[in-house]
Amino acid sequence: MKNEVKLARIKIGLTQQQLADAVGITRQTISLIEKGKYNPSLKLCLQICYAVHASLDEIFWIHEEDFK
Repeated sequence: MKNEVKLARIKIGLTQQQLADAVGITRQTISLIEKGKYNPSLKLCLQICYAVHASLDEIFWIHEEDFK
């Protein structure tokens, strides 16, 4: 799933490890999420959003045309 996790993380100056620690997952999982190779649960999406001070639609929104 395409997302803006990496941009949001960098914008506030967090490393992958710091974000992973903040939400209780591994750095490797953050890497996979940023690459779009792992689809996090809604709960994890929200935890990431809170950690990077962004809304769900800013980080994980998918436009309808992206499904086609």
